[in-house]
Amino acid sequence: MQFLEKQPTSRAPAEWFTGDAWWDVIHPAGEPSRMRVNLVRFAPGARTAWHRHVLGQTLHVVSGVALIGTRDGTVLEARPGETVSCPPDEEHWHGAGPDHFMEHLAMWEGTADGTPETVWAEHVTDEQYARPRTRS
Repeated sequence: MQFLEKQPTSRAPAEWFTGDAWWDVIHPAGEPSRMRVNLVRFAPGARTAWHRHVLGQTLHVVSGVALIGTRDGTVLEARPGETVSCPPDEEHWHGAGPDHFMEHLAMWEGTADGTPETVWAEHVTDEQYARPRTRS
């Protein structure tokens, strides 16, 4: 057993995020594990661009209210302690509501063959972000 070296907090890149967001790498993957875990903090209104994970992604809300959107127009609202599973290759986005900070644990796996595990697309528009929210 060993402690993993703590990495410095990094600002999320503008090409992948709208607004201000930061992350801490909790688990960077490393053979034999392919698990990746980041603690991501979003300022009010901040969100990811559209993206998909080849092997899926799990989001666990730590604080605030998370919004998770899908291409069919659904915007889920998840609260602290709730976990949302995004299936493999489903395009989605996630971020904070307009009025409060939000942080979540983002968990996904790297690929065994070295192909990109995350495919990024265009930024989420204000209209897509503002769609009505659902709890189911």
